[in-house]
Amino acid sequence: MNKTRILEILKGILTFVIFYFSSYLVVIPILLFGIDRNNYTATDLSIVNAFCEALLVIILVILYFKDLKEQFKSFKKNYKSFLDIALKYWIVGLVIMCVSNIIIGIVTSLGTSSNEQAVQGLISTTPYLMILTAGILAPIAEEITFRSGFAKIFKNKWLYCFASGFVFGLLHVIGSSNILEYLYIIPYGSLGFFFALTFYETKSIFPSICMHALHNTVLIILSIIAL
Repeated sequence: MNKTRILEILKGILTFVIFYFSSYLVVIPILLFGIDRNNYTATDLSIVNAFCEALLVIILVILYFKDLKEQFKSFKKNYKSFLDIALKYWIVGLVIMCVSNIIIGIVTSLGTSSNEQAVQGLISTTPYLMILTAGILAPIAEEITFRSGFAKIFKNKWLYCFASGFVFGLLHVIGSSNILEYLYIIPYGSLGFFFALTFYETKSIFPSICMHALHNTVLIILSIIAL
């Protein structure tokens, strides 16, 4: 294994570590905005989440600036074919996600995952801020981490897609007290798998960011309408 390959793997691991521990960034907005941690409101939580997500995106964009610059040039040149690929894979992932959610709901009577319940709670508190946080910022951070970052670690196509999808799904349910909720790795992971396949085939992170942002934003808007 040459030096360049080792550095790529280390960069991929560093990206994941930054993402995983990004929750500790909450200290910055709490101190900056003088938020009382003993009287932490739902609105405070939404503001802190938005701040941390924005800061995480800035860190990751700086870390991947050269890659992003080249990938954006490629995306501009081939955006029609790239978005066609992204749309095709998103639809397949969405179908698998919906079907697996229905099956899990029937078999376990879980309803929705804890992660989904938490997101819905934030949407009901600060709906339009969540469009920015979960609709735009989160997809950018997650795509850079789980698609660009994982691509630096795993070079085999299918190993990369499965690893990217599995860990992406796992982090949406990890920490749940109900072991049955880990079944939700399947619906979350299916989207992650096909976003990874999009990145692998286009060699640009922007098509999967577009589909991820579209997916999240549409769901948030539907939730706002249903409030």
